[in-house]
Amino acid sequence: MTSAQPLPILCYPDPRLHTVARPVEAVDARIRELAERMFATMYEANGIGLAATQVDVHERLIVIDVSEERDQPQVLINPQIEWASEETRKGEEGCLSVPGIYDGVERSVAIRVRALDLSGAERSIEAEGMLAVCIQHEMDHLMGKVFVEYLSLLKRNRIKSKLLKAQREAERD
Repeated sequence: MTSAQPLPILCYPDPRLHTVARPVEAVDARIRELAERMFATMYEANGIGLAATQVDVHERLIVIDVSEERDQPQVLINPQIEWASEETRKGEEGCLSVPGIYDGVERSVAIRVRALDLSGAERSIEAEGMLAVCIQHEMDHLMGKVFVEYLSLLKRNRIKSKLLKAQREAERD
């Protein structure tokens, strides 16, 4: 486990979550430290993925660890989906920026992604199952999209109201 300081996570409907992330210019010490702090944030919040957008850094960086043991961290810098299966599956998703809300989202069951790692080397990752879903979910964040936007307007408005009410109550305490 890392000793890095966790970062605050933006909560939906914060408008900053809709910012489209720009490419990372250089994989340097600043990006490596950001990735370390993002892992600390994700692990502390019991998440399996986190996009830089969620911690108010609008660059194309994702951290993921879908392992049970929390010992298989992956960093994707400037990720691009090269291929996605036509076969899709609707699965229950949650999000650290939308606490306590889970709903079904349709995703490709398998994908291939090209990205840079923390050394700046380009790699290609073939993913299926939970890892494929997680990568697609986090890449949506980099495009300024939150998973609740796949839901009906009625559901989105209910979620927005519920989270805004919870935020107001937390501010009063």
